[in-house]
Formats: sequence, C-alpha cells, structure tokens
Amino acid sequence: MRPFSYVRAADAGEAVALVSADPDTTYLAGGTTQLDLMKDGVLGPDRLVDITRLPLSGITHTGTTIRVGATTTMEELAADPVVIERLPFIREALLLGASTQLRNLATIGGNLLQRARCRYFRDPTVEACNKRNPGSGCAAITGFARMHAILGTSDHCIALHASDLAIPLAALDTVIHVQSMDGPRSIPLTEFYLPPGDTPHVENVLRHGELITAIEVPLPPEGARSHYLKVRDRVSYEFALTSAGAALVVEDGLIRHARVALGGVGTVPWRSWDAEDVLRDAPATGDTFQAAAEAALTGARTLPGTAFKVELAKRTLIRVLETIAGEQA
Repeated sequence: MRPFSYVRAADAGEAVALVSADPDTTYLAGGTTQLDLMKDGVLGPDRLVDITRLPLSGITHTGTTIRVGATTTMEELAADPVVIERLPFIREALLLGASTQLRNLATIGGNLLQRARCRYFRDPTVEACNKRNPGSGCAAITGFARMHAILGTSDHCIALHASDLAIPLAALDTVIHVQSMDGPRSIPLTEFYLPPGDTPHVENVLRHGELITAIEVPLPPEGARSHYLKVRDRVSYEFALTSAGAALVVEDGLIRHARVALGGVGTVPWRSWDAEDVLRDAPATGDTFQAAAEAALTGARTLPGTAFKVELAKRTLIRVLETIAGEQA
C-alpha cells in the first residue's frame, strides 16, 4: 500500500473543502471496499479524510419517504421498522449483500459508491482496463467474463455494477443528496450512475469533492408487496450472477403499481421501465410475468461467458413476480 496521510474532518464543510482542494484526496467512511483496493494497488490516494464522526447518520421518516444519512450502516438500515414493514426488498438486499460483520461497518453512501467487481479492474498487473487505465482496452471482452454485464455495456467496458442495495433503491426513485463547495444538490439515483460508453473511468455524475450526505427513498403505495431475489454460486458472501427486485400492488387480479430493477446484469443498477410498462394494468399471470421478463432483457449483449445470464435473469425476475403475486392473492 502506498503511504498516505489521514485527517478527521470537524464538519461536513471542512471535509468538502479538504477533498475539493486536492485531486489526490478522498473520503473515508466504512472503507470495506476502499481499503482493499488501496492494499491491492488499484487506488492510491495521498490523503484520506475521515467522515465517520460527522453527523451524517440516522434514519428519519415522513408519511411518504424515509431519509437515510450517508454514514448510516447497512445493518442499521436493515433493522429499521419502516424498512421491515414497508420496504422488505431493501432489507432483503441488505441482508444478502454482505456478512453481518461487514454490514455493521459498511455505510449506505459507501455501498452506492463501491467500485466494479471486475477481476481485471482489481488486478493492477492487467494493463488492459479502460476503467483503471483509460484507453488501454478491456481485457474482459476477450477474456473470462462470467461475472460481467450484459446490459448497458459498450465496446470499451463490460464491468458489472455489484451493489445489491442499489437495485431496490433504483426501483423506488431514490434521490441522492450531496454537498459541494457550491452548496447542496439532489440527484435521482437513476441519473446518478453513468454507463461506460467510451469513458468507463467516469462512473457517476459526482464532481470531485462532492460528498453524499443522505438518500431519500419514497415509500411505495399502501398495500404494495416487494421482494428481492439474488441468484449466486454459493449461499454465503457471494456476488450476484443475476438478481431482481420488484414492488407490486395487485388489486382484483390486476397489477395497479409496478416497480422493477435488475442486478447482476447491468453496468449500472438496471431499472426496467419496459418491464414496468408490460406489468402495469395487466393481469397478474404467468404470461404477463414472462412478457415482462422478455421486455426487461431486450437489448442484452452477451459474450460466450455471459450468454447464460439472459435466461437466468428472466427466470429470476419471473420468480420474484410470482412470489409477490402469491403473497397478494
């Protein structure tokens, strides 16, 4: 690991000023991914600004939303009574996303900013990685690519976005609140992440020095049911081959409200408006669910190593929809 300096910020304004003034300075919260990447030589900041003591944690509720501070831990959010009652697929994504030890340390803001799990990005001995070395190529496209994306890819990068939590958050129109030297701003989560295009190293719309302070999650309508399903190679501590999260309101056999997002398949958390359009006001039947799954995977681009994900992702989403519909029957 490269030598670095460490400073504990006294308040959010000081933290933003310190990081904004230096391109080689970055924030430190839970550090569960960041420190691993520093040890591996993928990241090498000159200075870390510790924000864990700032008043950026906690969960507050209104009648229509919950607001979650950026340094709230995954475990704290999973234990929140409103999440348990109204947002079970967020709780499921949190519990499936990491071990208990990591959930007690990892923060919500850090989870949303976790870096790609691409084996080539995380191995600095591999030169061809446009995400790490812009313009160098993409080793995954010609190499072993089983854990890579099939939606939102480009000729320059097929790295997968690995967050479980971001999937239900994307489905719910979550808003990310940030603070910068110019003041606060709010960014819809579905506009926060950037597909790789020809600039895979630019992963989101944050400007250097901007600090995530909170997220705001709209509650689904009363009567909504939700579910998150993660398909993986092993039950414990593994990233998704495919995953799906959905929230539905079914009344008299018809789907009146539908939110759908996919994980394990996209370069960004994949909100499927096409699947939602198929589901809305349609009967809650197997044929409808199959049509929604087909719509959700339209445009998938595969390699030999990732071709299996198309059918697996469809079946994952269908299982989620069937589970929710069964609960509302």
